Amino acid sequence: MPIATEFEYVKPKDMDEALHVFSLYREKARALAGGTDLVVHLKEGLARPEVVVDIKALPELAGLEFKGGTLRIGALATFTDLIESAAVKASFPVLWEAALTVASTGVRNRATVAGNICSAVPSADSAPALAVYEAVVLVRGLQGARSVPIGEWFTGPKKTALQPDELVVAVEMKAPPKKHGGCYMKLSRYEGEDLAQGGIAALAFADNTYRIAACALGPKPGRCPAAEAALTGAKLGPKVLEAAKAALLGEISPITDIRSSKEYRVHMAQVMLERALQSAVARLFGKGPKYGSENIC
Repeated sequence: MPIATEFEYVKPKDMDEALHVFSLYREKARALAGGTDLVVHLKEGLARPEVVVDIKALPELAGLEFKGGTLRIGALATFTDLIESAAVKASFPVLWEAALTVASTGVRNRATVAGNICSAVPSADSAPALAVYEAVVLVRGLQGARSVPIGEWFTGPKKTALQPDELVVAVEMKAPPKKHGGCYMKLSRYEGEDLAQGGIAALAFADNTYRIAACALGPKPGRCPAAEAALTGAKLGPKVLEAAKAALLGEISPITDIRSSKEYRVHMAQVMLERALQSAVARLFGKGPKYGSENIC
């Protein structure tokens, strides 16, 4: 399908030029990095910008760095970059595991983590992992730079806290100070390229504290504090799991769509939570399945 929408194409030489374009065009400008969402939207007429700003040549946005216990994911870093990073796999294994579930190999080679959270679809696979690792989104505009906690980033379906004249520079997160085990459990209709019908990320720590986050189970992805509270201070067992699942039901609001019914999502959210927690705890103690091997429901 050809692109029928007319627009100006700009490839800025530096960040200052890019930010001036976004300041001038605001909502009528769209950034082009991986393009896995934007190009489709242009072809289908879902996006009709006046200018497309190609940011791929901006060095400030490139790279993936782990230094001093902090992971910095540049806005141009792809999911393949995450998967190929030994530091990500060792220190942020749930993010590494979630990256493996994103679309296909070809898409992962181009799709950026920043683009995934900027698209802000409720089913964004990176979102639950970023949430449990308490990531921060670094953005910049002509008026200056600011940091947005991932818990405040998603404001609704396909909506974020990013202002029209701003650009995401990077996503940062600190490695948990305590040893942890984790799991990203994704509900798909089949193995291979598919959007999540639901997703649960879980971290488990040796002091019986937990972090839980979900995607595709409500209008926006994010943490599940009630489920976390039901688990805190207790060893994982049947009663604790039932309490956590009951708490989760009060925090999700799935819909019926082409991929799944509301009722099926409600049921499977509980199944995913239990499986994710069991894998997370097993991995914490050096047992359980290898990361990336058994995370598809």
